[in-house]
Amino acid sequence: MACRCEVCGKGPIYGCAISHSHRVTNRRWEPNLHRLKVIINGQRRRAKVCTACLRSGRVERYL
Repeated sequence: MACRCEVCGKGPIYGCAISHSHRVTNRRWEPNLHRLKVIINGQRRRAKVCTACLRSGRVERYL
């Protein structure tokens, strides 16, 4: 799993970068992922979690 949230499944979004001269090239927007120690289903593990899941309380972080 390269760039995907392990809780909600959020991944990259694809689109086009358009320059001032209107030249179009492909690009992608990556989700804001953090590799943290979290509790998922009662188990402690290290996971890639997006910041939206952290803020909403879908996962519990432990130190």
